[in-house]
Amino acid sequence: MAARMHAMTAAEPSQATHRMRVYPLDPSTLSQEQIAVTFAMTSRSPQPFDEISQIVSETKAADFNEKWVVGYGHASVAEHAVIHMAVEDLSRLVCDDLEDNRLASYTEKSSRYQLLDRGSYHIPKELLGHEMEHAYKKACDLLFDIYHSLIERTLDWLQLQNPQRDDEKDGAYRLRLRRIATDHCRFVLPAGTLTNVGLTLNARSMEHAISKLLSSPLAEAQDLGSALKDQGRTIAPTLIKYAEVSNYLVASRQALGARASRSRLEPLRKRPVEAKLVEYTPDAQDKLITALLFSNSSNSYTEIRNRTISMGQQERRSLLNDALDGLGPFDAPLRDLELIEYLFELTMDYGAYREYKRHRMQTYLPQGLTTDLGYVVPFVVEEAGATAEFEEAMDIAANASKELAEFNPMTGQYVVTHAHNRRLLVRISLRECFHLIKLRSAKEAHFTIQDIARQMLAEIEEVHPELISYIKLREG
Repeated sequence: MAARMHAMTAAEPSQATHRMRVYPLDPSTLSQEQIAVTFAMTSRSPQPFDEISQIVSETKAADFNEKWVVGYGHASVAEHAVIHMAVEDLSRLVCDDLEDNRLASYTEKSSRYQLLDRGSYHIPKELLGHEMEHAYKKACDLLFDIYHSLIERTLDWLQLQNPQRDDEKDGAYRLRLRRIATDHCRFVLPAGTLTNVGLTLNARSMEHAISKLLSSPLAEAQDLGSALKDQGRTIAPTLIKYAEVSNYLVASRQALGARASRSRLEPLRKRPVEAKLVEYTPDAQDKLITALLFSNSSNSYTEIRNRTISMGQQERRSLLNDALDGLGPFDAPLRDLELIEYLFELTMDYGAYREYKRHRMQTYLPQGLTTDLGYVVPFVVEEAGATAEFEEAMDIAANASKELAEFNPMTGQYVVTHAHNRRLLVRISLRECFHLIKLRSAKEAHFTIQDIARQMLAEIEEVHPELISYIKLREG
């Protein structure tokens, strides 16, 4: 018996001590493709990452990616290769297309804090050598002239309204006023205005972004896609090797465009921004409470839903308080709130749209840029008595856009100003509403996007007052 016990003890595996390790793979010593392969190989190798990385040469990394990413379609491997790309002198119109990718990070040149030089606009290839090129340049030059004129006029007015503080240095005072002036006067700038943007994204997202750009009807977007492909291949050659035009995107856009009705309206003049709630989750409180209980329970959804329906109002309020009342200023609400959704039709100036679209967890579907939906006149321009000059810019843009659109419908968008309204359809969850409304209703936000955020809040309060009541706005 003793011998048997000894044998059983000897056969038992030893209990080794495993300690958590956290360490970086250094991109200064490993290429992005090597890092991607090192992470990917852990699914088939028991070795630690640092040991795997020592045996992954660049040749082996390329071979691995050719076989598994390209050959077998395991595209998730490409998500481990991170690419940082600088893009300069790109129109804001096409920059919107570049930034239309959820899994990426962007930092763009700000027209709010910088004074833009005359001539800082893109000239579309579609117009080169055609008589419309002259009409386009003339319109853009006039818009930039009015931009600089408005800045001078608003600065003069701002100096009268905002005297220099006793402890404020001359340079700081001029900068403070100039920021207000540029923030309001940039509304007259066209969508063709040049910008710089830095982007960080993984190789899988890069390939998707390149394919969308190459499939665009705009020559500038196609050129950007080609440049990103060429430069991206210097970093991760096998991971974005096959980014090509998507025949599906091209064909579906053409087919749907042919079906869509486009009644050219007489351009509207001044028109405020607007948020209109068109659909929302029914029985939202029941669904949210059921979700909150489900993720903390072992019962089925149906069982929990039946229990929720029988709850009294006091118990419901108590449960919602437990879930949401403790939200701090920087806390993200529980993911359960994503089951409650809203569909909005938003109409906002193009400048506000360019800030609004940064909230990429929502789904937004913008219509093309047009001058038909009216425009926003910034209040500082009005108060400075420069409304007539501003409206002159709107007329220049509207006339040029119409003329260009008759030649090429896509190029007419380049002269639409940041003041002109754009319409979009938005599907957004309650969870994202908490973040967006809190951030964009704050006084630091673009002043027209504040109106959009507050209107969205009011619309939700009409249908789900008990749910949105937990939002903690920065201004109370």
